[in-house]
Amino acid sequence: MKKLLLMAMLVGTFSFSYAQSDYYNDYRRSITDVNWQNVVVDLVLTTVQANQIYALNDRYRDYDSWNRVYVRNPDGWRTERYAELERILGNDKYLKFKNKYYKGQNPVAYYNKNKNNDKRYKHMDKKAKVHKGKQGKGHH
Repeated sequence: MKKLLLMAMLVGTFSFSYAQSDYYNDYRRSITDVNWQNVVVDLVLTTVQANQIYALNDRYRDYDSWNRVYVRNPDGWRTERYAELERILGNDKYLKFKNKYYKGQNPVAYYNKNKNNDKRYKHMDKKAKVHKGKQGKGHH
């Protein structure tokens, strides 16, 4: 029984840390996939705004510093980061940024889409289907 419990804890720990690193990788891509110098020029940002964006991008330089903040809510970086960007840019420039770099989508939804398309969980779609009986009511 102890071996089984220990094994379950180890599997849970490894799968949780793997999931955490996926969130961190999304966070890093949200920074590296955008040419921020072009954003500054395209949106005609002030020096103050540019410096605030660069500071925001440098906030968590490594996984450990990011994980200390988001260990309990790894999804939290999305809403916090883009709310901060909207505050820095202002509503009009944020909409232009979103339209150019995220094709009009909310960046939070963009990264959630990637999370929801995770191939590791595709097999679960088949198991989650509801089977209908003769009366048309779903059975669980």
